[in-house]
Amino acid sequence: MEKGVAVRAMFDRIARRYDLVNTVMTCGIDAVWRRRAVAALRVAPNAELLDLCCGTGVLTRDAAARVPGGRVVGVDFAPHMLEIARARTRDDRIEYREADVLHLPFPDNTFDGATMGFSMRNVIDIGACLREAARVLKPGAQFVNLEVSKPPNALVRRGFYFYFYGIVPLIGRLVGGDADAYRYLPQSLVNFPDAQGLASVFAANRFDNVRSVGLMGGIAALHVGSKAARPVQPAPIQREAAVP
Repeated sequence: MEKGVAVRAMFDRIARRYDLVNTVMTCGIDAVWRRRAVAALRVAPNAELLDLCCGTGVLTRDAAARVPGGRVVGVDFAPHMLEIARARTRDDRIEYREADVLHLPFPDNTFDGATMGFSMRNVIDIGACLREAARVLKPGAQFVNLEVSKPPNALVRRGFYFYFYGIVPLIGRLVGGDADAYRYLPQSLVNFPDAQGLASVFAANRFDNVRSVGLMGGIAALHVGSKAARPVQPAPIQREAAVP
């Protein structure tokens, strides 16, 4: 089965318990990280934002709180995820659209900012995803990506890998009821670039002023980049100290 089709089917299967499993396996820290991601956006209160791979809409709703006078569009290609997002959203400033992040149904230069949470490692072409995000952003607008990462410290990395590859599938089986999905999700990190590598991919695909911020010793990372007015050559990456 083609990867995109398989990933869509998997997320539809786990949609009902997806948020619960995330809360359990991160002890609720994922909510803190999402708020940090939204806070990293440099936008006006009336901005129009895009949330890529919005899933059940948790980050989309956080983004809406960031722009009290604006609006947010969340896009995802898994219809069951979107059903749950719509059922849990009471804010009429939020719209959900079924779409593939590699082929967004929006004109160029539409949005004032964009977010993406815990989904980049499931995209079949990261560079293409970044270029498509840049296309629909206004020049200079920021894209903030939140993702699991590879801790640079060997000791932290060893402990995280033990948990991520050993314990998370068990939590997924017991709480999420889908052992296969929660074996796949950790494995999706194996060939995913580390924080510095992902920042370089940002810089090579229509984003400049790229910075990466490690969270909790680098087990997760925020990447922030601004849409370049024209394609740019990879630039030096600004790396910040890991923070809680």
